[in-house]
Amino acid sequence: MWRVWLMVDPLRSMVALHVFLAVLAFTIHFILLSTDRYNWLGMKSSSESSQVLPNHEYPLKRIG
Repeated sequence: MWRVWLMVDPLRSMVALHVFLAVLAFTIHFILLSTDRYNWLGMKSSSESSQVLPNHEYPLKRIG
């Protein structure tokens, strides 16, 4: 494994990995914010013309 780090600059690869993970995290969070169910900030989207049930009235889903 140590020979891999002789070919690759460790600082540059770690910075690239952290930038990629940060972009991925922001992308996932913005996708969730654009949905009606997982918008935890409470802003109303323009497509919310139908009535949305409160969180405690969603049907339970069975896992497995």
